[in-house]
Amino acid sequence: MSSTSPQPATTSSKTASGTALIRSAADVSDLVNSGTARGRHARMIVIIALGGIFLDAYDLSSLAYGLPDITQQFGLSSSLAGLVTASISIGSLLGALVGGWLVDRIGRYRVFMANMLFFVVTALVCAVAQDTWTLIAARFVMGIGVGMDIPVAIAFLAEFSRLRGKGSKGSRTAAWSPAWYAATSGCYLVIMLLYFLLPHAQLGWLWRFTVGFGAVPALVVLLLRRRYMNESPTWAADQGDLEGAARILRESYGVDARVADGVPARTPRPPRPGLSAYARLFTPPYRARTIQSVTVGVAETFGYNAVAFGLPIIIATLMTQGPLTTIASSFALNLVFALTGGLLGIRWASTRGAWPMMTLGFAIQLVAIVVLGLIGKPSGTGVVTASILMLGAFMFAQGFGPGAHIMSYASLGFPTSMRGVSIGFNQAVLRLGSTLTLFFFPILSSGLGTDVYWVILAAPVLGLTALLVKRWEPVGFDADAEERARVGAETARG
Repeated sequence: MSSTSPQPATTSSKTASGTALIRSAADVSDLVNSGTARGRHARMIVIIALGGIFLDAYDLSSLAYGLPDITQQFGLSSSLAGLVTASISIGSLLGALVGGWLVDRIGRYRVFMANMLFFVVTALVCAVAQDTWTLIAARFVMGIGVGMDIPVAIAFLAEFSRLRGKGSKGSRTAAWSPAWYAATSGCYLVIMLLYFLLPHAQLGWLWRFTVGFGAVPALVVLLLRRRYMNESPTWAADQGDLEGAARILRESYGVDARVADGVPARTPRPPRPGLSAYARLFTPPYRARTIQSVTVGVAETFGYNAVAFGLPIIIATLMTQGPLTTIASSFALNLVFALTGGLLGIRWASTRGAWPMMTLGFAIQLVAIVVLGLIGKPSGTGVVTASILMLGAFMFAQGFGPGAHIMSYASLGFPTSMRGVSIGFNQAVLRLGSTLTLFFFPILSSGLGTDVYWVILAAPVLGLTALLVKRWEPVGFDADAEERARVGAETARG
């Protein structure tokens, strides 16, 4: 399928004083897509949206190293340990479904402001939990916040960015990837600092301080959101509120926009989407995009959760390394390899597109996992180093490839009216995969040892298959223009 977008006729115009006149929702979309609408306020909204992604990753990663201590303190079986790890993913599955629907139904801003409270409260409850079920419940509620945050954050990244060029929708949706890896690296940095600061006898409490620290950046993001956040202008216009969209363009973009004379400030609002909106994902032309985005997403999340969240387990048990080496290696792999790859993913998104980077990323991951499987349990400094470098290659490929662009596939091929539902559904399926991976990985790694690599190999194989079956490029595609053209054609036929 070509990535060339339908190009609608632009009806907006400017007065002699440079005021942008808005006559329809298409004018608002065109102002944002063309790059005319730019401003410090809008960039701050993008940064805050990435801050939400940062918190999601930190909270998901914060128990990765502490699981052995939790298991020992609470006397957990391997199944309960898996449930502690997976509870946040179960909550995020529910949060993604509900959050994606609410994002399209009541707007981006309201959902964005509400879910921060999940992060602050639940981080503190997790830190002081005295029994297994309190910890599981708090992580589950935290997961609801994580699940709600992803659809609204990605929607903001897409709807406060131009269509092509520097700062494009493709680049900014890919920016969620380095934000995620920066958070994961930050989590391991916090763990490392606490490892040196805490008395040796108190290292069993390290996980509590790590989890509780997540409340601090959550409070910062919450305060910034109250100061800078605004509704998406394209969503407001899509809801018939042209005057509200013009106001947002003035406040957030610095564009002197107003509704043209003779045009109603508010037009009839379209019906609020119900839960049946999810069925629209499986109607043409969205069916093929939905299936492909979910398939590559499942492949990405299975491989990432097994390798990235399993890094402490892999390094400590499968590579038989000590605690300090485990922490330092996990930190270095995320910072040096994954974050670097993610930054390159942003740079390459506009020039190379999502499909080539995803395909190359999965191919590198396939080679890395095969090598790890052939090495098995390494012995000797050279072989251990080679194994860690293979993990690094996997994380680097994750950063610029599938990790960066699964959000492009989930969001950019769908119009504003259904973007939240699309991301929410995609994330719900991915969270189901995460839940199963986080639950079964400790069990599989314990039972299979290094043979678990051959199970992980299924991830890049599935991803490559889905991409090679149908080449679809979401970067640079104007889904709103496509929807307007389709509606216009249906109206003309009617």
